[in-house]
Formats: sequence, structure tokens, C-alpha cells
Amino acid sequence: MRTHLRFGRPMRAALVVPVAAVMAVAACSSSGGSGTGSGTTGAAAGAGSGSGTAIGTHHGADGTYLTGASGKTVYLWAADMSTKSTCTGPCAAAWPPVTTNGAPRAAAGVTASALGTTTRSDGSVQVTYDGHPLYYYAGDSGSGETTGQGSNQFGAKWWLVAPSGSAITGSGAAASGGASSPAPSSHSSSSSGGGGWG
Repeated sequence: MRTHLRFGRPMRAALVVPVAAVMAVAACSSSGGSGTGSGTTGAAAGAGSGSGTAIGTHHGADGTYLTGASGKTVYLWAADMSTKSTCTGPCAAAWPPVTTNGAPRAAAGVTASALGTTTRSDGSVQVTYDGHPLYYYAGDSGSGETTGQGSNQFGAKWWLVAPSGSAITGSGAAASGGASSPAPSSHSSSSSGGGGWG
């Protein structure tokens, strides 16, 4: 009987140690490791593997607007009437889509639940915000530049995006990040958003 107990206890301990080691390794590997966690919201931690494009904000003369990689300004296009992008070819060369390799991440000031993705015709995955496909502007060379604001290229206007998801249609200090929603119009019956700004 004693012999059975002696062998039983070490056997259980021998099984517990490897299981605990596996759990510790799994916990370490899931904690990220990009070192860019400061400035991200708690909601962003559940948004994916951490490899996705981070969407943040910047405050400038036009108010507070969304930014992408390296703080570069992002825009929406009034011609996109749904979450599907209609900017391809020469349009996409001038207005490169904000793409991601994982679930997009929300930095401070960005609503994580407003972030989404859409698959483009070339198979790449584009970030959306409040249903709007997001784009950079090739004419912006660095963080904080908004030279694309109000442009009328490829048949429709390009606007900065407020953290609320609405287009910032004003320019200069008079524009406010939250007060730029378009007035209700005949487009208001569409739940997908993205249109109605001219």
C-alpha cells in the first residue's frame, strides 16, 4: 500500500509540472511583444493578434482626425457608398488604401468597435472605420500633413475622418472633430454610410 502511494504522488507531480510549463509558455507568447502597447486602449487588446495596423488620432487645425501607420493622416472618399472600396488603379496609386495584416487596433481616442476590414479586388485587406474604407494620400509626406483634405480627385471629395466616424468637411481652426456630421439628406436611408458628402 505504501509503495502504491509513493509512486502515485510523484506521478501526479510529474504531470502537473509539464502542464504548468506549457501554460506559462502559452501565456508569454500571447502577451504580444511589439513594444507599442503604450497609447493603445484596453479594447484593442482583444482586437486580434497585435499584428494589425494601429489607428490613432492627431489634433490639428482641422480638429481631431484619424491617423494610421507612423501617424500618417487617413481619409475617406465620398464616392464609397458602402464598406467596399471603389478606388482602384490610378486612384489607389494616388490614394493608397490603409491595409492590415491582422485585425486593426484602436489607439487612445479611437472606438475599437468602429474598426473593421474589407477585402479589396486584389485580395488585400483594407481597414474601415464606421463603415468607411480608409486611405492615405500620396501627397502627404509625413505625420500631421493633411494636404489631401477637401480634394476633389477621381470624381468625389476626400475628407479627414473624425473619431466619431464622420467626415470633417470644414478646414482650418473652425472645423471640429465631432461637429462635422453631414446634415440628413436623401442618403440617410442607407445604413452603410460613406456617402452624402460633397
